[in-house]
Amino acid sequence: MKRLIEAGLMFGNLIEVASPVLVERYNRALKHLTGKQTELTDFHIDISGYSPEVGDELGDHLYLNHAGVNRQFILLTTEQKTAPLLNAKFSNSRDIIRRFIEENEPQLFALTARDAVAGELVNSVYEVATPEQLFDIRKIEIEADTAGGTLSTADKLAGLVDRFKTEDDAWFDDVLIAEMITLAKKTGDIARNPVRLKHMSFEQVNVWTALFGGLYVFRGLEHPAVISVGPKQDLGTVPLEHVFDLGDRNHIAKFLDLNGLVEPIVTARGVDAAAILRQKIDFVLISAAADAGLDLSATTRADMRRLARQMAGRLPPEFDALGDLVRWAETKGKWPRISSEHPAYFYTLRAAATPVADLVNMLLSELTPRDFRQTFICHKRLFYGRYATWPETKQDYVVDFLLREYQVDRAGARAALFGREPDMDDATPPPLPRRAANADLVARVGPWGAIRRR
Repeated sequence: MKRLIEAGLMFGNLIEVASPVLVERYNRALKHLTGKQTELTDFHIDISGYSPEVGDELGDHLYLNHAGVNRQFILLTTEQKTAPLLNAKFSNSRDIIRRFIEENEPQLFALTARDAVAGELVNSVYEVATPEQLFDIRKIEIEADTAGGTLSTADKLAGLVDRFKTEDDAWFDDVLIAEMITLAKKTGDIARNPVRLKHMSFEQVNVWTALFGGLYVFRGLEHPAVISVGPKQDLGTVPLEHVFDLGDRNHIAKFLDLNGLVEPIVTARGVDAAAILRQKIDFVLISAAADAGLDLSATTRADMRRLARQMAGRLPPEFDALGDLVRWAETKGKWPRISSEHPAYFYTLRAAATPVADLVNMLLSELTPRDFRQTFICHKRLFYGRYATWPETKQDYVVDFLLREYQVDRAGARAALFGREPDMDDATPPPLPRRAANADLVARVGPWGAIRRR
């Protein structure tokens, strides 16, 4: 992992905490939330205030995320809104914290000028012991205050001010006046400078969670389902009729198609389909060559052809199927029929422009293990896990490729691969439209013909 960190592909864009003032504020908030403190004098934090260095020191990388639910956060600066969220247990947690910061940025800027803001993503569940309990999490609310309780003190002062204005003989109540003066020393003039954070709540409908080996929960769609990374038999009872695991390729393909969640790359607008597919072929070839122990150093396009000749007879089925599809896209040759059970099938798809596009791209990353670029962009946790198992030659190639082809223009690369990205809204999304009966053949049944039912 050191190679990834040095290349800025892991733990990138974290916020440095190096000044004694910020460290002291962080410790006050940390003690307020967890009862713990750090002895470190400098470290880095993500959008939630989690620090991998502090996690190492405490021997607990879930010190702000006990049991994986009700994530706590520490804000030292509004600049944290641009940082990633490390060790995420739910796919929507970063977006919730980011939106909270953006919606309250002026207030948080004023508060963090004097103290750290500590808070929590609160739901009605404090522990998820079974997959069934995940479905009890329906609404996420945010509770936050400074470590010194500035907001709660301001609310108390506001109540005393109301009493002072409305009660008879309040001008002669020395105790009331003294208490207001004491509180005002902590909060400042709340009449001229009121600081209140917006009450924000988020419906949790469609989400990925790292719990129970990884689950994709789609319960806000016309055809809801749960898709498990591990064996579905291990989940027990869940309150949805359709439960699949990654081995149920035909059922997953049907689920994605019925809900209009994917589109074939070759028919997607605004992308160079042939170029995207050629790169996917390269990724398949590199993966196969690495598994065979071949040298991948300084691999060029000409080297790719050499590797393909060396690997003749040993190439995985994805290589030939994607090659046939590229030839169709470029020369309109014979149309390749690729069923959903073919290993290449999910490599040919991308998420359609829906409110759950990011979640669908995460799922496609699970189903396309040789496409390291898609995995890095859409599912970093999965990418880091896979990267740790690769031979060193493949690790070197992947790092070099990502630096050369992706990091230099991340926004451009994402646009080229995925097209326009819709604004992701964690509120309950509108129902996705049912496919029209008179839609064209490709839109109705996919480019490979109707999905074969078992």
